[in-house]
Amino acid sequence: MEKNDRIYVAGHTGLIGSALVRRLEHRGYQNLLLASHQDLDLTNTTAVSSFFAKNKPDFVILAAGKVGGIVENSTYPADFINTNLAIQLNVFRSARENSVKRLIFFGSSCMYPKECPQPMPESALLTAPMEPTSMAYAISKFAGLQMCDAYNRQYCDNVFVPVIPNSAYGPFDNFDPESGHVLSALIRRFHHARATGATSVTLWGSGTPRREFVFSEDIADACIFLLGNQSPANLPLNIGVGYDFSILELAEKIAALVGYMGDILWDESKPDGTPRKLLDSSRLHALGWKAPTEFSDGLQATYNWYLQHVANDDSGHKQPHSKAS
Repeated sequence: MEKNDRIYVAGHTGLIGSALVRRLEHRGYQNLLLASHQDLDLTNTTAVSSFFAKNKPDFVILAAGKVGGIVENSTYPADFINTNLAIQLNVFRSARENSVKRLIFFGSSCMYPKECPQPMPESALLTAPMEPTSMAYAISKFAGLQMCDAYNRQYCDNVFVPVIPNSAYGPFDNFDPESGHVLSALIRRFHHARATGATSVTLWGSGTPRREFVFSEDIADACIFLLGNQSPANLPLNIGVGYDFSILELAEKIAALVGYMGDILWDESKPDGTPRKLLDSSRLHALGWKAPTEFSDGLQATYNWYLQHVANDDSGHKQPHSKAS
């Protein structure tokens, strides 16, 4: 990948997309192709085709899509599967038709079985049923992974590179307690509780599920690493840090960070989701990349960004959210 190559970052205002733009610009890549949802609706086949034909990107990073937490996944499954499938179909087709050199596609750790060996190797995909609460989203992402494989096999190349990052967090995350992922939603919940003097916060489930969290800028660096090196023969590739926390431990860390001193209660009538999601990222590590950011540093940076950009908006909806999760 050369400094003057045309690089299209789809979803550049979201969590991972914005991190990609920052990291690419920091490394001297200035020829970035960016288009907001208002300028380019990726579910519109004609619009996507015209965009690719006009701009002729050399590289594509598909960080756009519909994502959300367990509440939104359970409430709007049709929206999740329809939107993500439409985006993937349109972008992949146009990328192939316009001879893109390489495309990064973000799968999701939700694609792994609910009951899965830990840490989860890429070979565990489809070995058992997925978690039902996020099934529609997970199926749409797995379809994208299979589309990458189909294009690569039919055209005898490795242009389409699917990656599976674990739970992403960082600046430009979605801090809405209903639609956000667990880490960002907890930041907002505990900050609001401290600010309003609440004596307790009630969270979903038992607090026992374990999750691995990857700082968004580390995910961006992993993608740039893969774009700049020879594509691996066996895909997809997990992107993780190698350690996880229980939701209870995460809640306690965030409560301490924001200064919340009240009780943390658990509503065990609500679903926990998958018991554990720790990725086996040894194959990516063997290629020469490991996540550099310590969790405490990434969490502090995320909270600092929240304080600067979202905290004064009590609804938590200030920033849009697009992906890769």
